[in-house]
Amino acid sequence: MNASELREKTEVELKESLNDLREEAFNLRWQRVSAEFKDNHKFKEIRRNIARILTIIKEKSYNV
Repeated sequence: MNASELREKTEVELKESLNDLREEAFNLRWQRVSAEFKDNHKFKEIRRNIARILTIIKEKSYNV
């Protein structure tokens, strides 16, 4: 997920993506606890995507 792709989305779409990523991060944390977790890099990628979305949401709120 690129920042340029995210900037093209509306705020509603960004919030939906944010909720999906947070749910996926929760599921990965649950897998880590139950020792089914195999993709360590995926959790890092999800955290970074969440941070990107939050940054762009803030940018859009300041540019209003």
